[in-house]
Amino acid sequence: MSTSQPPNPSRPSRRPPIARAAIVAALVAGIVAALVVTLGGGGGRAQALHGATSASPVGLRRVKHIVVVYLENWSFDSLYGRFPGADGLAQAASAPKQVNAQGQVYAALPQPLATAPGAKPTNPAAAENSAIAKPAAARPADIRFPAVLPNAPFPLFRYVPPQANLGDPGVHFYQEQAEIDGGKLDRYVALGKSGALPLGFYDASSLPLGRLASQYTLLDHFFHPAYGVSLLNHFWLISAATPRWPSAPDAVRIKLAPDGKLLRDGAVTPDGYLVNTAYSSIGPHPAKTKPDELVPPLRNPTIGDRLSAKGISWAWYSGGWDAARAGHPDPLFQFNHQPFAYFANYAPGTPGAAHLRDETALYRALATDQLPAVSFVKPDGADNEHPGYANLFDGEAHAAALIERIMHSSAWPSTAIIVTYDENGGFWDHVPPPKLDRWGDGTRVPAIVISPFAKRHFVDHATYDTTSILALIERRFGLQPLSQRDATASPLQNAFTVTPTG
Repeated sequence: MSTSQPPNPSRPSRRPPIARAAIVAALVAGIVAALVVTLGGGGGRAQALHGATSASPVGLRRVKHIVVVYLENWSFDSLYGRFPGADGLAQAASAPKQVNAQGQVYAALPQPLATAPGAKPTNPAAAENSAIAKPAAARPADIRFPAVLPNAPFPLFRYVPPQANLGDPGVHFYQEQAEIDGGKLDRYVALGKSGALPLGFYDASSLPLGRLASQYTLLDHFFHPAYGVSLLNHFWLISAATPRWPSAPDAVRIKLAPDGKLLRDGAVTPDGYLVNTAYSSIGPHPAKTKPDELVPPLRNPTIGDRLSAKGISWAWYSGGWDAARAGHPDPLFQFNHQPFAYFANYAPGTPGAAHLRDETALYRALATDQLPAVSFVKPDGADNEHPGYANLFDGEAHAAALIERIMHSSAWPSTAIIVTYDENGGFWDHVPPPKLDRWGDGTRVPAIVISPFAKRHFVDHATYDTTSILALIERRFGLQPLSQRDATASPLQNAFTVTPTG
């Protein structure tokens, strides 16, 4: 991969659209006020060295709470490609151009396509699968964009504001590997089935999370851990492994030709690994799913198991969880974004099930000084930024509101927040991901470390992936690794200071 150094609450009801601008203005003002108190002034943007030592992160013994906010489906360049000091679009001029199915360079990129039929706000699972399930011909042109675009990254905001929904490029396990194309990264348009959309970008610097990134630490070489869809990357967030489903029926199995060419997509590899979207047999799932196509209880170890074994408090907070568990899920609830719900140790009626909570419980925990040592936060669909059924603006506002609550809680002086994205969602990025094993890494995604212990005004160029979050938790709380990947991952140590910055 390139090592060049670039220059120095769950939603009980929908917010009224007319309130959006006021909400974000208030959130940004509140965050800035909190930053002034926490950070003091000054501090130029610094440079980080690639790599990190194996020692425990400096000063992390003073971190009592780690909060992971897990958003959806953007690559680094598609949001932070213009972020000052980051390895972004200014460094992408020499990147290979996109090629068509025949391997020929596009003279111009085709018009972006809208979300596939069926992939609408009332059916988020269809949006997740639309890029594979629907051929490009079945997806209408998005007439907000020109009929042709240059074969280069282009600004989405020129045509579609971040308050509006986009189409969904989508990505699956074998698809992303083909898009990466051995590090050339030149087949995102040809295989994305959304026209030129994968090369579009917003400038998140002016949005609430971008403002936080400018005050704290932005990680610009952070990769999602496994090729493909949300479900697999959620599994890696909590277990650093791809689960097996050896008894999967033929209807959900992927078919490959002898030369490895994809003949039929599905959820399970020919040798029995669960890599694409399927639903839990023991957790909430779509009512119409065939029983034999539900995933049996998984039993490989998770970070929740490790934390519980040592008596360390933790929770997975999910927007809309209580309603889904009661059998009347919000239309935008994603069953496949609830990884612990697939594991036997967290089935209904088990002691572990108490760790799976609604996002509203997080706000109560903050208000009553009961924030767990480790918290994972998964916003509901309208707030997770997933193209196709959510928009960037609302997700930013929701994440900013959550972070502001933490900043104004008693837990803030001893808290580290990591905001990142499960995968790239089919959006292009110019930095080739490390080839670690059969599973990944996948495309580069944004990640931000927000904490009184985080470096200020800093872009960290060290190489990480999502298993680095597990490594951080394991190092801080003295836990055994879950796999070779988190055992060898850097625990984000370059993002932290010796002492709090406030």
